[in-house]
Amino acid sequence: MKSDPTFWILARASGLLAYALLTSSILAGIVLKARPFGRSLKAAAVADVHRFIALLGLGAIALHGTALVLDRTVQISPLALVVPGLVPYRPLWTALGVVAAELMVLVYASFSLRRHIGVRAWRRLHWLTYGVFALATLHGLAAGTDGTRTWVLALYGGAFGAVSAATGWRALVPPATEGSRQVPSRDRSDAVPRLRPVRQNVTTRVASAAVRSSNTNSEACAGDLKLCR
Repeated sequence: MKSDPTFWILARASGLLAYALLTSSILAGIVLKARPFGRSLKAAAVADVHRFIALLGLGAIALHGTALVLDRTVQISPLALVVPGLVPYRPLWTALGVVAAELMVLVYASFSLRRHIGVRAWRRLHWLTYGVFALATLHGLAAGTDGTRTWVLALYGGAFGAVSAATGWRALVPPATEGSRQVPSRDRSDAVPRLRPVRQNVTTRVASAAVRSSNTNSEACAGDLKLCR
């Protein structure tokens, strides 16, 4: 009696879908920072898309792992989905997939922890996304049974090329500005505190002007008592 291939097909499809969503999320994040389209895309909308695609990617990963556990082609326990190296099938390459999934969960959780860990730590943690992409690429090519198919190789090659090109753009081309004195989004959190001393200086100047005016009136009163009356 042949085993039902439904879960095996679902596992392969969800794995490729997760990789495509991971690539799309990375590209959306680079667009958010590099701003290659200027004012045509709102930063808030791009950020929402970036986070939503990442969430969809996590859902695809969960579906991928569940299908692998339910399938009987390779005996995989639920514990093997969280502990690298427990899958008997190509343990090294499947372990890379487990690590990539766990790092992706960590990066996504950092969205909610941004206020607690600070913008600088959050930004450094976000660099792990490139590590996730590299591990996922190796996992898909070496552990996936479709890794030798032409269209699958084209998918991985296109994803790698797109992420590499977008990263190069971000590194070499400054973000597009929206005004004569526009602060890039990644620097706004550092730039806001610098505006506070300006407000304090304005308040100080107004107070100093009021004191000088009061002193002038006092001197006028001292010189002419009739003027004060």
